[in-house]
Amino acid sequence: MAEKKTVKKAAAPKAEAVEKKATVKKAAAPKKAAIVLNAEKGDVYQALAAAGKALTVKEIAKAAKISEEETLLGMGWLFKEGKIVEAEAKIALA
Repeated sequence: MAEKKTVKKAAAPKAEAVEKKATVKKAAAPKKAAIVLNAEKGDVYQALAAAGKALTVKEIAKAAKISEEETLLGMGWLFKEGKIVEAEAKIALA
C-alpha cells in the first residue's frame, strides 16, 4: 500500500489586533533664563550717553538696569559697530 503524505495547511493568519501605544508625555525641561537684548532701545548706548563720561561695566549695568552679562553683550555689538571705545578700563562713546 502506498502511504499518503498528509500535509497540514497552515491556518490563514488572523487579523492582528491593532496595538495601542500609550502616549507618554515627558516632563517639560526647566527653562533656561533667556537673555533678550533690545537693540532698538540701546540700553548700553543710552546709559553711556546719559552719563556723558566713561563708565565701568558695573556702572553701565547699574545705570541701564540690566545684568552685567547683558551689558557685555551690548558692548560687543557697539564695539563691532565702532560706537564705543575702551579708555583706561572704562567704556566711552566713540
